[in-house]
Amino acid sequence: MRDLDHDPGGRDVENHPEAIKTARPDKRPNRRTAFGRALRLRCPNCGRGNILHSYLKPVAACENCGEPYGHIRSDDAASWLTILVVGHILVPIMVAVESADRFPQGFSMAFWPIAAAVLTAFVLPRAKALIMSIIWFEKAPGSEVTG
Repeated sequence: MRDLDHDPGGRDVENHPEAIKTARPDKRPNRRTAFGRALRLRCPNCGRGNILHSYLKPVAACENCGEPYGHIRSDDAASWLTILVVGHILVPIMVAVESADRFPQGFSMAFWPIAAAVLTAFVLPRAKALIMSIIWFEKAPGSEVTG
């Protein structure tokens, strides 16, 4: 068996494919790294595999490091976080723009809902991945399985 901590060829061992495939559980990333990876829709453990299979469906396990994610349920937390983020971004902008009264009412009635929908579509998968990574990082069960 090859020693992955020491590579006599001088290559970057951390980015070596064999080292990534055999990620050790004792080498978990710190909180900031794990959450940053999740916001990029990547595996919080290795940062290479995807955490979501489709728009909002989590993968059963990372295709790169094998870390299981299928048991983690974010339920409604991602939706609530999305509402919070989108509201805090759009409402101040809407108030500033609408108080200046520069646009016709029809434009505002068409533009703001579209802006909210586009921003929601962007934030929602990242919120879900972030909630999943928080559950994973804290080593919470992530499911309703008892006992």
